[in-house]
Order: sequence, then structure tokens, then C-alpha cells
Amino acid sequence: MASAKSKTVFFCSNCGNEYSKWMGRCPACGEWNTMVEKEVVTGKRPVAASVPGAGRKPMPLKDVSTTAEDRVSLGSAEVDRLLGGGIVKGSLVLMGGEPGIGKSTLSLQLPLGRPELKTLYVTGEESVKQVKMRADRLGGDASNCLIYSETDMDAIIREADSVSPDLLIVDSVQTMYCPGVESTAGSVSQIKEVAAALLRFAKGSGIPVILIGHITKEGTIAGPKILEHIVDVVLQFEGENRGAYRVLRSIKNRFGSTSELAVFEMTGTGLREVENPSEMLIPMHEEGLSGTAVCAMLDGNRPFLFEVQALVSSAVYGTAQRSATGFDVRRLNMLLAVLERRAGFKLGQKDVFLNMAGGLRITDPACDLAVIGAVLSSNFDYCIPSDVCFAGEVGLSGEIRPVSQASRRAVEAARLGFKKIFVSSYTHFDTKPQGIELVKVADIPALVRALFK
Repeated sequence: MASAKSKTVFFCSNCGNEYSKWMGRCPACGEWNTMVEKEVVTGKRPVAASVPGAGRKPMPLKDVSTTAEDRVSLGSAEVDRLLGGGIVKGSLVLMGGEPGIGKSTLSLQLPLGRPELKTLYVTGEESVKQVKMRADRLGGDASNCLIYSETDMDAIIREADSVSPDLLIVDSVQTMYCPGVESTAGSVSQIKEVAAALLRFAKGSGIPVILIGHITKEGTIAGPKILEHIVDVVLQFEGENRGAYRVLRSIKNRFGSTSELAVFEMTGTGLREVENPSEMLIPMHEEGLSGTAVCAMLDGNRPFLFEVQALVSSAVYGTAQRSATGFDVRRLNMLLAVLERRAGFKLGQKDVFLNMAGGLRITDPACDLAVIGAVLSSNFDYCIPSDVCFAGEVGLSGEIRPVSQASRRAVEAARLGFKKIFVSSYTHFDTKPQGIELVKVADIPALVRALFK
């Protein structure tokens, strides 16, 4: 047997591939400047833990039984729906987000709100007293929640085997380490080994594990991309830390849909579930203000309405500014170019500021029409009626393109009391929504004539 040796290798922090030398660009994923130098141990390796299911024989897929007992409710309707009906036994769930956005708060709220679940909460970032102070602020029943402050994965696995909880929560993966890996906690090697150890534990014991992870400044979960490949479910928090609202989005889910999201409001006593997201996004100001338009958006399978705010003013310093909060500034520039080229509105010498109300980051192309409406409203200083909303994509030739599931958007708008919705002339409705007028426009000039008549 060869003795253990160490060597220096280079990991791509984006895809996790390993190389013997540094390269400016990863050949696997094509990303630049993602190589991270790490020292790994080669030669004689410790005996790996047995893989769950080792020694079993293959069996027909039709003979595998899946019962309702395979899922466990976490006591939060929004989180259960996001996971597909509860957390699956033996699954490994990774929850990521920026520091201070609410990951630890939500992970502690879950066991406090479901005392019938025996939970082992492992913290590597806080002391037991700090967790207790946060639990007292959040409220709930802490009688069946065990707190364990530890970073050694071997000790954590032994304690989990001894306690045999219904749910294991580890906060966070960047603070944990495996003694058999000769590198510091938070390194690529340690993160991979910690995730692999928790995966073996979850699959072997049938105990679901929630793993907390931080994200980098680029918005990706810290560590190699292979971490997301190992786990069963990836949930990511979005939203501004200074804002009140948070969005928990499913990026990967082996047991359900990734077209769901959950909305929470950060309060003094923790995260409050927002069952109707439109309540936080509809206008919260007096009527008669220009530069605002309401968009009927669809995020995943959930329709809701939110306010788009725009401010157009003369450029003070000669060069016009373009700023967008919660919206792609490049798409804003494209829409402004379409307005100037196809509709004749001269906005090249004017500052344009755009804001998505609620602190959300919007990627739905149906927001284009509302952005155009808000910009024109501010430019003309004309108030769009508060009972009007928009749902349409704008093309480079100035045409209004239809968006998916327009009927659901219109029904949600009608439910919230809107009287008109502007959509593309090419939008097809199987059944006409009740209680709302459909205003169909083919291009930007048609929108202007219908909106500012």
C-alpha cells in the first residue's frame, strides 16, 4: 500500500472539475478566473463509509413502493408546497442565500412551529445561548428541539445516530469540517466531503437533512457547483436585506416542481408567510401619481401583480443615466431604444430610473409592457388609472408579443379589482375572463393611442 501523499490541484469553483495546473478558463464550463488552488491527499485513503443500500440486489421498479409516509410536513404551508408536499424522508435539502437574509431564522422557525418533530439543530456559527436568544424572539414550542454547537462532522454524525431525530438541520456547510480531510473548513475539499457525509447519513438513516449554505458575491452558493449536484433539493433566498420581503425559490427539486416559490415577510418575530403575494406589491401610495404601472406577472406557477415605478428627467450632467433596481438594465436600454426607434420618443438625453416594488428581481418578459407604460407615464407626467394592468412582451420591431398563461394573469387581476388589462393582439383566450376588460394592442403606437387617448 502506498503511503498517503499530498499534491496541489486546481478546482473550478463553478463546475467542480479538477485540473493539475492553473488555467484562466475552465475547459468544462467555459467560465473565466474560477480556478481555486487546493491541497489534496493522494495515495492511501481512509476506508470509505459504506454506501446506503450496499449488498442489496436489483429489484423491478414496479415493485418499489412509495407511500404518503415518505414525506414529512414541516408545519409551514409555503415551505411544504415549495418542496412538493413536505420534505421527503432521507433527502438532503440545501438552503442558500446572502448573509442576514433569513436562512437561520427560517431553519429555526420550522422546528419551533412543529414541536411534534424531534429536531437536532446543529450550529457551527453561533453558541447555544445565541440560538436560545433567537428562539425566544421567534416564539413557538422549543420542547422537542435539541441544540448542538459543533463543527466536527464525525461528532455530529455520532450524535445524530444517538439521538435519532426526525429532522437534522446543519447551519452551515461552510463551518463544518471532516477530520480526515487536510484542509480548512469552507474549502472546496471540505465542502464536498461534508455534503457527501451528510448525504450518506440521510440515505442510510432515512432522516431528512436541511443544510444551510452561504452564497458568493456573484449570487451562487459558495463552494463548487458539485455541491448542488450532490443534494436532492436546492432552495435559494432572494430579496434585499434592507427590505421586508423575501422570496424562497426552488432551483432544483428531485421530488417536485421547480416552478414554485414562497414569499415571506421579515418581521420582529421572524418570517411571516405571505399567502397572497400581490398584497405586498400592489400600489401603496395615493392615486394620481405618474410613472407607475402594474404588471400581471407569473413566477413559476403563481400569478401575482406588482408595481413598476419609473422616473424620467432631463440629464443634469450631459450623459443620460440608466438605472434599474430589480430589473435587467440591459433590457431597459433595449426597451428605451425600441421606444425611440419605433415610436419616435426621444429619451436619449433623459435620465431613466426604474424600480420594481417590493425588492423583487424580475425576469418575466411580461413585465416589458408595464415598463414601457411606466416610462411613458413619467415622461408625459400622465397618471395611468389605478385599475389598469399590463402583461406583454415587447419585441425589437416594437410589436407586442403574447405571454404564457395570459388567462391566469387576467383572472388574478380581476380578483384584485382591476378593470382593464393590456395584452398582445395575438393573445388567445380559451375562455374570456370575467370581470375585466381585455385591451389588445399590436405594437407600441397602438399602446400609446389606447393608453393616453
